[in-house]
Amino acid sequence: MTLPPSSEPTATPEYAPPTRTGDAWLESLRSALGGVLVGQRELVDSLIIGLLTGGHILLEGVPGLAKSLSVSCLSQAVHGSFSRLQFTPDLLPSDLVGTEIYNAKTGEFSVRRGPLFANFILADEVNRAPAKVQSALLEAMQERQVSIGGQTLELPRPFLVLATQNPLEQEGTYPLPEAQLDRFALKVVVDYPNREEELEIMERMARSAPAVELKPVVELSTVMSARDAVDAVHLDERLKEYIVSLVLATRKPEAAGLSELVGRIQYGASPRASIWLALAARAQAYLEGRDYATPGDIKKVAMEVMRHRVVPTYEAEAEGLSADELVARVLEAVQAP
Repeated sequence: MTLPPSSEPTATPEYAPPTRTGDAWLESLRSALGGVLVGQRELVDSLIIGLLTGGHILLEGVPGLAKSLSVSCLSQAVHGSFSRLQFTPDLLPSDLVGTEIYNAKTGEFSVRRGPLFANFILADEVNRAPAKVQSALLEAMQERQVSIGGQTLELPRPFLVLATQNPLEQEGTYPLPEAQLDRFALKVVVDYPNREEELEIMERMARSAPAVELKPVVELSTVMSARDAVDAVHLDERLKEYIVSLVLATRKPEAAGLSELVGRIQYGASPRASIWLALAARAQAYLEGRDYATPGDIKKVAMEVMRHRVVPTYEAEAEGLSADELVARVLEAVQAP
């Protein structure tokens, strides 16, 4: 459905979301993940947005918040291949992409593909790997291909990197380069559960062998078809202008009336922020059963799209201003259509 020129890009009370064929898989997937993950609806939706847009996701949170479990459950619920990579300081690029093996009988080299050749990659503790490994992962994330012995090999489609990192421990870690952070579509911060959720987690998991295995409920072909539907979600021109205004406000805050942020943002969001705001907003609208996006969709995904792309200055950090707070101020100041 295309909005008439005079309409605001928001839903009216009389509007009933269209029924799209085959969308029952969304609830099946949510239900499957919710059967294991307690109280993490926003995390589940973020994972599905990554699935719908092909965007890699960085999950940050203290240990024990089911970051790795959520990725593992997603890969089990979707009928695709899965690899888990535990990143350590002694990891080598060949441990990810594979290597050439010499066959003494034939006198020829053959390629042995590494665990990166899967639809879903869990990069656990991604910030513990050195620069060469991050470089190999960066090529895979951006180009959807890897290089082995002079050969360029395509990765499976879809290909999704879901990385985790612990914000507390600094010993034995390597800060992710800004160029790599920018390749993550979303950065999701996973918080502690509330009291009721903690009780439910204890009820489900406090046993010697908790059952967390899921059966596949979604085929990869369904996901790829849904991506076409997400691309078709209408994004009004005024919303495109709004997205660009948000991104520009992180680069030149004084032009957006945010003089208090001058000297507090070292680097603003890159053009990838604009791209992913548009894609994620379309996916958010699709999740809510609409074929057009609204300002609310953009606001809902803006923090996860922009928090890792806005770098505070030392002065801002000294004042206790985090990237999240800077983005929140930008969202308050820039007027939505």
